[in-house]
Amino acid sequence: MRRLSSICAWAVVLAVAALPCLGDEVAVLTNGFTIQHTRRTVVGELTRLYVSADGASYVDVPTSEIDHYEEAPPAPAVAPSANGANAQALGFPARPKTDLTDVVNTASGRYRLDPDLVNSVIKAESGFNVRAVSPKGAQGLMQLMPSTAAQLGVPNAFDPQANVEGGTKYLRELLERYDFDLIKALAAYNAGPQRVEQFGGVPPFYETRAYVARVVKDFNKKKVAQSKTAAHSSAQKAPSPQPSATNRNASAKTQAPAAQTHHSVPVAEARTNSPSQ
Repeated sequence: MRRLSSICAWAVVLAVAALPCLGDEVAVLTNGFTIQHTRRTVVGELTRLYVSADGASYVDVPTSEIDHYEEAPPAPAVAPSANGANAQALGFPARPKTDLTDVVNTASGRYRLDPDLVNSVIKAESGFNVRAVSPKGAQGLMQLMPSTAAQLGVPNAFDPQANVEGGTKYLRELLERYDFDLIKALAAYNAGPQRVEQFGGVPPFYETRAYVARVVKDFNKKKVAQSKTAAHSSAQKAPSPQPSATNRNASAKTQAPAAQTHHSVPVAEARTNSPSQ
């Protein structure tokens, strides 16, 4: 009987742990990063952190790399300065950690890129590990080679904000270089522009093809989720049509079919012949 009670107690604990967390929280990662989110769910070995209120934007982080969770701080009051400009808002004065969402959103806005794309690149490059170093020497969140970092004006590739700024700027430059062909830009980010030009497209390297497919798959998954959320919101807001008195007794044969609406989001296609992910 005592053993059965113990088993039941553990079952309750596990069931509670599997429930999604609701309300604003901050996930503190083992690498010092923080990610503010509205809710979270566990998906296999990953924890999905939803960074938008509608659940359309999220970041998948290995659960083992999350140290703990904290309650999100209240929005700081912005006081006007003497010259009328707003003073800089302060976040965690006693815990100077960097919020990945803010870093990505700021860099994406500056270089006019979709923050979901930048997040997908970071996930494929380093798995959100700010201290990541590849066997070839690429460093930080967006895996900048020392020579590339120097060209981009990034003095310390392990500085999260500087790394994301430099990596986002570089990705924008590659997109412009290849007329906003996302596949070629991603291939160049991974293998270098010289390889893309040498082969006239995605190089026939397993690593590069798998990398491009992985980024595009993750990015498209976010866009499809946003499309479904937008379609659901539109359906809920649309008023139900009320038939007039003269049409209530009309036969089904004379009724016009309901208009079909399609919510589409431009999604990149990875034509790389890469292995299934």
